[in-house]
Amino acid sequence: MFAVIRTGGKQYKVSQGDVIRVEKLAGDAGDQIQIDDVLMLGGEGEPQLGTPLVDGASVAAEILEQTRAAKITVFKKKRRKNYRRKKGHRQHLTCLKVTDILTGGAKPKKAAKPKAEKPKAEAAPKPAKDEAAPAALFTAPEGPADDLKKISGVGPVLEKKLNALGITTYAQVAAFSPEDIAKVDDALSFKGRIDRDDWLGQASKLAAEAK
Repeated sequence: MFAVIRTGGKQYKVSQGDVIRVEKLAGDAGDQIQIDDVLMLGGEGEPQLGTPLVDGASVAAEILEQTRAAKITVFKKKRRKNYRRKKGHRQHLTCLKVTDILTGGAKPKKAAKPKAEKPKAEAAPKPAKDEAAPAALFTAPEGPADDLKKISGVGPVLEKKLNALGITTYAQVAAFSPEDIAKVDDALSFKGRIDRDDWLGQASKLAAEAK
């Protein structure tokens, strides 16, 4: 069975288990979402065409990651006007895995949580949750903290980890040195994510807007 859905002004043909990249949707990795804009259903009997949407149909999906497309260069020029403009752009995308195609107003099933295995008597005791929290690397500035979730790819969980490292403001992120970036990469296993998502540029803009 397949469905044709609409999201971000584009249409996608999907089946259960497909992984697609769409225009950015709100949410963090692991979140379950439901797309109600289903234009067509097919694959079992006669196809169902929506007018414009198929009544009671929806597609359930899981967010795998928030990412960005490859960089493109936009160059504008006007002859005899001494006008040239060059800009780069990376589109924000959300990677989705289709978990179910629903009909008749059905609701998506909640993902079953894996059962935790009981520790054996001889097993080492479990570490406390607080031990997993990263140690502070920076001195947090005085005053209210900024909403770091406005930086693309930063969700509530990651914001707490950054705060635990002593990172609470846009100005701190914008002023990161290569050594600071290396410290954060190592502490949170980012593997170059700060440079890849241009956190410094995003934080500079947010800091200027906040003034």
